[in-house]
Amino acid sequence: MDTVTIRKAIESLEKELKRAKTLIKTPDSKQPNIWIEDVIQDLGRSIGLVLFASIDLHFDMKERIGALHKEFMTVKFDASLSPSCSPSPSPSNGSEFVSATASEKEIEEERMEIVEERIEIEEERSNLTIDDAVLQLKYGNDDEFNFTLLGFSESIRQGLITNEWINEEGIISILVNRFGSCKPINRLIILQTLKKLALENAENKEKMADAASLSALVKSLTRDVEERREAVGLLLDLSDLPAVWRRLGRIQGCIVMLVTMLNGDDPIASDNAGKLLNALSSNTQNALHMAEAGYFKPLVHYLREGSDMSKILMATAMSRMELTDQSRASLGEDGAVEPLVKMFNAGKLEAKLSSLNALQNLSNLSENIQRLITSGIVVSLLQLLFSVTSVLMTLREPASAILARIAQSESILVNQDVAQQMLSLLNLSSPVIQCHLLQALNSIAGHSSASKVRTKMKENGAIQVLLPFLTESNAKIRTGALNLLYTLWKYLPEEMTEQLGESHLLIIVSIISSSPLESDKAAAVGILSNIPISNKKVTEVLRKANLLPILVSIMTCTPSTLTSAWHWLAEGVAGILIRFTIPSDKRLQLLAAEKEVIPLLVKLVSSGSLAAKSKAATSLAQLSQNSLSLRKSKKSSWFCVPPSTTAFCGVHDGYCFVKSTFCLVKAGALPPLIQILEGKDREADEAVLNALATLLQDEICENGSNYIAEKAGIQAIIKILESTTVKAQEKALWILERVFKVEAHRVKYGESAQVLLIDLAQNGDPRLKSSTAKLLAQLELLQAQSSYF
Repeated sequence: MDTVTIRKAIESLEKELKRAKTLIKTPDSKQPNIWIEDVIQDLGRSIGLVLFASIDLHFDMKERIGALHKEFMTVKFDASLSPSCSPSPSPSNGSEFVSATASEKEIEEERMEIVEERIEIEEERSNLTIDDAVLQLKYGNDDEFNFTLLGFSESIRQGLITNEWINEEGIISILVNRFGSCKPINRLIILQTLKKLALENAENKEKMADAASLSALVKSLTRDVEERREAVGLLLDLSDLPAVWRRLGRIQGCIVMLVTMLNGDDPIASDNAGKLLNALSSNTQNALHMAEAGYFKPLVHYLREGSDMSKILMATAMSRMELTDQSRASLGEDGAVEPLVKMFNAGKLEAKLSSLNALQNLSNLSENIQRLITSGIVVSLLQLLFSVTSVLMTLREPASAILARIAQSESILVNQDVAQQMLSLLNLSSPVIQCHLLQALNSIAGHSSASKVRTKMKENGAIQVLLPFLTESNAKIRTGALNLLYTLWKYLPEEMTEQLGESHLLIIVSIISSSPLESDKAAAVGILSNIPISNKKVTEVLRKANLLPILVSIMTCTPSTLTSAWHWLAEGVAGILIRFTIPSDKRLQLLAAEKEVIPLLVKLVSSGSLAAKSKAATSLAQLSQNSLSLRKSKKSSWFCVPPSTTAFCGVHDGYCFVKSTFCLVKAGALPPLIQILEGKDREADEAVLNALATLLQDEICENGSNYIAEKAGIQAIIKILESTTVKAQEKALWILERVFKVEAHRVKYGESAQVLLIDLAQNGDPRLKSSTAKLLAQLELLQAQSSYF
């Protein structure tokens, strides 16, 4: 290692040692701690110079020299000459340092000599390895580059390298060129070094501000925590240059990464990223990129305080963004709604259009709907829809779309007569606006607190306005009208039916049979299911229109995936079938059975929604009420051909057939009915129990009890006593009272029932007190003369 560089470094160290020995002989007795620190730190700098020059030295030796260099550079002495990094010297040692034996003149001469030597050393340091260092920074391997870089960085920190030399040698360019290909530890040192150089002067910043350098730095925003932190800090220092704002915004992924850091866990990096984004946001294009990355505050700032053109630019961009609900929430929280509403109310045509489109995008979120209502925009939107000014016609579609969204909130009802105004606009609007108005009216009519609004809509002729839309060729308008009619019928069945003619019924049946949309079928079926069953004229029209085969056909084809529309359709179908199975009309029941309604009902109690199961169970109960009277006796002479043994029904004690006696046993209805009782939901309990009760009529009570027991139904009936409605509990008690007349069932199930019955007697509804007591007496747990009766 006998090189010029090493020799010069060793010579520098020798001179520092010589100077230190001289100072020991002729110390400055006034402030010994200060000059001792100076001597030791100068020695440390010389050791660092040796380290800087020793490129090919073994790694272990470099580490040892590096540790010694650090120790020398960090030592501090207090007034008693105690070093902070090593044991304190004894007072006698301290006195040796400060003993003075030379004359004042000799001391002064020595000092002058030291000053001259020090100047000479500094010159040598500045010239020592300039060429070698530059070469190693340019072409050295990773280890060589690392050690040269460390020395270079330390020299900058100590002020040993001038800006002139850095500029002459193109050091910034060298470091940036090596930046992308070097090891992470070296990238970190480069970033720290560049940061120091950037803080020196604006000229250095300019050299780092070209597109290539910035692109290299931006890549560090995706790396490890420390490198990201250093990179964003350096970019922040460079951001006071206008050129940097423009260039950074154009570098792909830069703003996205800054937004990610802003939302990250590193508080320092997050703070710097926020400051950098704030600096970059002075460029409107950058503000838009930030919004696309999910950081909306700059965009909202422009909406509030920007120029008219900036506001239009931001609103237009927002209207075209594919926002997530989280993004819509952020925009709402950051205050975007208020300035947009202000633009709509006070701006010119372009401002009105861009703001309305942006508000339409924001209104997909319920929280923003509330903000829109609070802003008072509803009145302005309605005024716009009533406007006949041709210039404003282009604004009516987004205005109606926003109204449709706002109508989803019950708060819209604070605007009185809003529904009537929309209703009056229906026949004066384009198809797109009609769709939005129908959607809005359906939302308003569906609110739980809108009873007065619904009544007023009916009184003001809503049905006469809506029924013509059922023959509309535009599918969306027809669907909107159907949905609104369904909602009104749901809440006002009798009042709405009064205005329904035969021709309208036939149109609805036609929609059920021919519409390709499952949702249209569901709404049409829903309208018919809400018409009062007592209206026999409607029943007759529907019978003549062959509605039953249509319904059975629709429900036979069950889709592989059951959608919400299918469940809605199934509930409506089950509701209509109640009309065709009323016990008082056996002729109608026979028609229903002939059209395969009973298998459909069993299917619905097996796989429908709870509402559909409940309605289907009601129809089965109605049919089963007549089974006993329709059965064929074993001794009957009515059979031309003797029926098969499989036709015999042990419950009804005769021959039963699904299509003629509507027998639940032969239909296989009991297992799915009992399964409903065993489930967790209680909505269909009463309807199921009513169906089971039809098997316990006086004449067949024991047979029915045995069959229910055989299908594991008794335990299910006992279980629901603890968690269902009073009416269902009442029916369950009636069934158990009949079942427990059979001693075998009383013995087998009485014990499991008594705990629930006692609790029901003590804590249940007072209306159940008497029937509960009777059942307890039946189980011999309470005397028949008890006051419970």
